[in-house]
Amino acid sequence: MSGDKVRIRYISDTDWDAIAAMESRAYAQLGLSEGRAALRSRADVSPETCFVLDVGSEIAGYVLALPYPLFGYPDLEQAEESLVSFHRPRNLHLHDIVVAERLRGRRLGGRLHDHLILAAAARGFERISLVAVGGSEPFWSAHGYIAYPSISPSGYGVNAVYMSRTMAESTKRVDVRISLS
Repeated sequence: MSGDKVRIRYISDTDWDAIAAMESRAYAQLGLSEGRAALRSRADVSPETCFVLDVGSEIAGYVLALPYPLFGYPDLEQAEESLVSFHRPRNLHLHDIVVAERLRGRRLGGRLHDHLILAAAARGFERISLVAVGGSEPFWSAHGYIAYPSISPSGYGVNAVYMSRTMAESTKRVDVRISLS
């Protein structure tokens, strides 16, 4: 990877096989894999907040985020309805962020997350939410997300935790990271 160019771009039609395969490898063991149609339906709601990460000429990760009412989250067993975007909530829900197994630990997920924060800020979102799965709550807490234990995300597994943070906190953190790199 040392000489490979790293680039974040919008998702294209030809990316879906790679995205669906990465999603399956990341979430099938947790019983949370959604499949290509559901994933694509989420990106179709808000293509301007969904991205792939290219390392060299290969897709190495992706992020799917869509406007969702605060304290709400997608149903993993259903494709997304276009009605979600009708009212355009001020909350952006980070539904999925995955980096290819062989490239984890190189802060590529952080790059995707930072890119998403900047895209969300440019579009006027006030908050970002997510559902932490597979024991990832400490990771997201370290990135400024606050847990809401009173919300039990149905269908996301027994240890799933709904979390959120304000955009003001998010953009400050990204600005610091960018200025230090």
